[in-house]
Amino acid sequence: MLPTAAPRFIESFAFDATGGVAAASRDLLATPARIAPRFFYDRLGSTLFEAITELDAYYPTRTEAAIFEAHGRAMADSVGPGRVLVDLGAGNGAKAARLFPLLEPKRYVAVDVSVDFLREALRRIQRENPRLEIVGLGLDFASTLELPDGLVDDAPPLFFYPGSSIGNFTPDDALAFLRRIHERAGAGAGASDEGGGILIGVDLVKDCAVLESAYDDELGVTSAFNLNALVNLNRSIGSDFDPRQWKHVAFFDAARSRIEMHLEARQSLVVSWPDASRAFSAGERIHTENSCKYTVDGFADLLVRAGFRSPRHWTDERGWFAVFHAAA
Repeated sequence: MLPTAAPRFIESFAFDATGGVAAASRDLLATPARIAPRFFYDRLGSTLFEAITELDAYYPTRTEAAIFEAHGRAMADSVGPGRVLVDLGAGNGAKAARLFPLLEPKRYVAVDVSVDFLREALRRIQRENPRLEIVGLGLDFASTLELPDGLVDDAPPLFFYPGSSIGNFTPDDALAFLRRIHERAGAGAGASDEGGGILIGVDLVKDCAVLESAYDDELGVTSAFNLNALVNLNRSIGSDFDPRQWKHVAFFDAARSRIEMHLEARQSLVVSWPDASRAFSAGERIHTENSCKYTVDGFADLLVRAGFRSPRHWTDERGWFAVFHAAA
């Protein structure tokens, strides 16, 4: 019996106590105030998000899973075997792990800003896949895609970005992000003829009621996830938010084709943090997240504009969600 290998961990992200406070302060003093999405994902936030994916109203996870189940072999044929699977925002790694038998990756690189959560997940995945080299990378990949030497130098990288997380970027920022992925995918494995690519999940435009119920569930799990960003922000920058003074708000902005999540002040209040403070009036909101929704043609065009070629896609029967593969 083969001994179980141990996953390797590389820490490339740590909250910058100086620059991080300054950036968070600028966001809180902006009009409207905002909180960067990375503050969602401490250990508790990551756990709450996993709970969200189990909710009946939250269709993206199970719809995407059904697409992988129905079309996984076709995706694997399109991708080709032996890639380095770079899982952006890996979470518990379950989505990528289900594809291992089909994709036959040379190496699995799980990237996430929540390193503690990642460590626990990858130990389990390593036990279940003792022959596979597994690397956990703590990285704020929304800011940089500079991967440590040796991770994607010996095989073409396939950047895996499931769950429609690309929707958290504005369209302009999504284009810039996809261009960074394209540059890194094309440079992998010494820019071999095979090249790398992207396998990405995209939520599609649909009925407003379906969208809004997915982001404002009856059990309040999404509300807890949103409010936990305040707790993490307090811990990170020394602010004194009281989550009890705020409520979760989510709605679909049809003109911008996106769900918006906010935290709304229940009363007039003042929040302080090192060297700054801000008064919020009752009903004033902090913008915490966007989730843009695309059409199939619109997202295929975005991939081409980012430099990718020959995008292919697979959807569910209702046309609610799509998974795209495109070569660099």
